[in-house]
Amino acid sequence: MRAPAVLPPRDVAPATGASDVGAASTAGRLTDVELTWIEERLEQWIRFGRVAADRVVDRRTRITSFRPGAVFAFVRWTSNDFGTIHSSIAIVAAAQPGSPYSTYPFIRPGGELLLRIDGWPKVEQVLKAVDAIEAAGVDPCDVAPDHWRHIGSQLSAGLPFRPYGSDRHDAWLRRKAIGA
Repeated sequence: MRAPAVLPPRDVAPATGASDVGAASTAGRLTDVELTWIEERLEQWIRFGRVAADRVVDRRTRITSFRPGAVFAFVRWTSNDFGTIHSSIAIVAAAQPGSPYSTYPFIRPGGELLLRIDGWPKVEQVLKAVDAIEAAGVDPCDVAPDHWRHIGSQLSAGLPFRPYGSDRHDAWLRRKAIGA
């Protein structure tokens, strides 16, 4: 089954030199995500996240960077002449300096994996959940990390997951405010 058409990565200004690609991230301790776009073959994109920096490496590759702790969704989709061969989504909290983190392909240095799902039918369910969260007026970057874990574990077990709306989000914000 082929993934539905998605928009290609947005155009951004190219970096001033090859040495600039990693320099800004190292100095600011940003988490870099390498995005490659080869139409109908290899498509990697950010579904949501607050981008701190964006650099074009070449026509097909760019590097998007996130500040420590920033939450983002990274989607990967690959196909061949016969259809989809791999699809996945990872919702990641960018690595915090001095804190442990997990490594993940195309994300440097890594981050806290809040959700990781493989297979287009399940990836599509996560994307629909993100759409529902946005429809409820909540920025997916601000959703309680436990909710992403909940979605991941429920989908992995083949079970339905709870919706996330403004009431659940308000409860998360109150819990976060008291430091829980």
